[in-house]
Amino acid sequence: MSELEERPFILVSNDDGIFSPGIKALAEVAAEFGDVYIVAPDKEQSAVGHSITIQVPLRASKFTVAEKFDGEAVNGTPADCVKLAHGQLLDRKPDLVVSGINHGSNAGINIMYSGTVSAATEGTILGYPSIAVSCTEYSEEANLRGCQEAARRVIKFVLKNGLPKGVTLNVNAPAGEFTGLKWTRQADSRYVEEYESRTDPFNRAYYWLTGKFELLDEGKDSDIHVLNQGYASVTPIQYDLTAYDLLGDVEDISLDD
Repeated sequence: MSELEERPFILVSNDDGIFSPGIKALAEVAAEFGDVYIVAPDKEQSAVGHSITIQVPLRASKFTVAEKFDGEAVNGTPADCVKLAHGQLLDRKPDLVVSGINHGSNAGINIMYSGTVSAATEGTILGYPSIAVSCTEYSEEANLRGCQEAARRVIKFVLKNGLPKGVTLNVNAPAGEFTGLKWTRQADSRYVEEYESRTDPFNRAYYWLTGKFELLDEGKDSDIHVLNQGYASVTPIQYDLTAYDLLGDVEDISLDD
């Protein structure tokens, strides 16, 4: 086996689309550790969560990202991209799946809605060590150097140590220079949502989602607290949503009565 073949094979995806500056920035870091192949949505798919496409066929078109990374653009969701890469597009199974760098935080409750996190979670479901990486700033002009350094450290850790079955690492970092990386838990938070009602030229009602983010957590070990202190956060998350504490409390209670 050649030296090139011995390098880890890393699948890169995201939810901002294959032309996003963030995916280029993440691919550059991943390429320091192995051979990179990109499979990402052909357009922005933010906040689609873990949805998959079942009503229309998926199509993949070959692209070169930043004139040096081979890849394919898919007319589907981030989860679609990883599933299709695994099942059809790759002739070699990845040693690692990385998703991002997303433009916008995926800390706290944002984990539930994030297509970036879902691409990584799909990688975990398929049996690959997987990492999601996001920047707290939404601008595509954001300085991603700190995010890249956080990703570099976490990729190195995962390639060396692996991850437990069912666990994904969710990395968030402020824009700008790197100031440190801390293990965290997901902050308790939610959106207080409102829908603004408007009327179109045909006098039909339509609605725009508005509202604000609400932090319900004062813990200093949460991802949002650490980010607010200027550090990057790495949170181990899992797709098993079972409430085990409650299950232990009720397992001897019959539901037949």
